[in-house]
Amino acid sequence: MSQESLYERYHRQMILPDFGLRTQQLLQTSKVLVLGAGGLGCPALQYLVGAGVGHIGIVDGDQVSLSNLHRQTLFTSDDIGQNKAEVAAKKLSRLNSDIHIEAISLHLTNHYALDVIKGYDIIVDGTDNFATRYMINDACVLLDKTLVYGAVSQYEGQVAVFNHLLPTGEHSANYRDIFPDPPKEGSVLNCVDAGVLGVLPGIIGAMQAAEVIKLITGIGEPLVNQLLTYQFNNHQIFTVKITPQSKTSSFIPADATAFKAIDYVWLCSSPQNTLEVNADEFDQLASQKNIDIVDVRELHELPVVHTFGHLRIPLLDLKESVGQLKNDTVVVFCQSGMRSLQAAKELSALWGDTKRVYSLQGGILSWIRFAEKK
Repeated sequence: MSQESLYERYHRQMILPDFGLRTQQLLQTSKVLVLGAGGLGCPALQYLVGAGVGHIGIVDGDQVSLSNLHRQTLFTSDDIGQNKAEVAAKKLSRLNSDIHIEAISLHLTNHYALDVIKGYDIIVDGTDNFATRYMINDACVLLDKTLVYGAVSQYEGQVAVFNHLLPTGEHSANYRDIFPDPPKEGSVLNCVDAGVLGVLPGIIGAMQAAEVIKLITGIGEPLVNQLLTYQFNNHQIFTVKITPQSKTSSFIPADATAFKAIDYVWLCSSPQNTLEVNADEFDQLASQKNIDIVDVRELHELPVVHTFGHLRIPLLDLKESVGQLKNDTVVVFCQSGMRSLQAAKELSALWGDTKRVYSLQGGILSWIRFAEKK
């Protein structure tokens, strides 16, 4: 990029006091990873790309849906059915072709999160579920990465900067210093259940981008050891101080091996409640050893599955056949996900917290569609 083009593109921010060419170059040489190209990720990405962050990664395995469009304004109706990370990368490249944008079209799990995150300077959490938030936090602590956190629900949003290296050589508070123990499934509603006003993630995502820019450039005071809460209804903003807690350090996995061994989805689930997994998560579970996979459809139902080993026990026969299930993890599926959900609830009630029970959301048909696209 020529000096003339650089000044023309970034002139409005480069003429700011204490900004200039050197600060712009700091942005150009930085690497930022945005996890989730949804309600938070879209605005954060747009402003980071516009500001000239030189290398941006986008992680998202989901597809654009009609229900996304009221808040994920990077997408249009023409994008429905396409992968979010890939669509976002293409559109953002048209916004700024002078930076490198990488689309990583997968659902982040702890099996490869460390490998994805380690190549970036700052991580932006734009995810919307507790299991992934805890996983991302722990990965950033293990890798000494600064994490810019954001969350929204209904009319309220939060922003914070976690695990930032301080001048003292110590790290600031992380997510577990506020929430040491994951909330159990159903105790806190997500956006799907509680709803969210479309403009709110735009506000919070823009705040996350602002925190990233502050961290890179050294301008302003980032939300280190602070949690900002924004109320849409009256535009009230308040911050609370966060103090690193020595006792919470024991909750962080000791190393990469321990990190990969944690079942974060199960960690955030209630033992007495059934946990649904999507097709990607089911695919990962199906590849594991020491696991029972059960088809609870009637024996005559199609399609017959030969791709992975499993038991076929109709729902009506399940309680009388539990002796066949020898492993501590059990995954059940049916045609559309309704009967397997009932089956998983019955097994959870029977076993309590002695076994992990999962139900395939959307049924085997959703997994077949997923497998065909792999």
